[in-house]
Amino acid sequence: MKATLMTIALLCAGAAYAQTLPPAPPHAADAARHMDDLATLLDLTEAQKAQVQAILQEQHAKMKESFEQAKASGTKPDWEQMKAMHEQLQQETLQRLAPVLSATQLKKFQIIQQEMHAHMGHMAHGQKGTATPPAQN
Repeated sequence: MKATLMTIALLCAGAAYAQTLPPAPPHAADAARHMDDLATLLDLTEAQKAQVQAILQEQHAKMKESFEQAKASGTKPDWEQMKAMHEQLQQETLQRLAPVLSATQLKKFQIIQQEMHAHMGHMAHGQKGTATPPAQN
């Protein structure tokens, strides 16, 4: 489960991650390990692994470029803009992965993404202390 969550973290670049400086060598090693974990989870061939890695790197680069453009213009995207941009990039990524992955692999990839979003949402609520208490019967 820990490996899955770490793999998912690689897949979904957040605003803070997108604004960081280029990765240092230790981070590059982590990214490679996360890609290896994803390859194992999805049972990727070496050819698929290379294609998926390229697609995910392009997604990250697009996200980073969008934030750098906003920063250069002196604006900061609000939550809704970031969410919309992230969802658009996810759809583009799925469209680009569809011809590379089998239907089963693509479904697994989508499940991994959903789990990551759920996990990140819980973490955000926990950090801010805004988690909704359970309903009382």
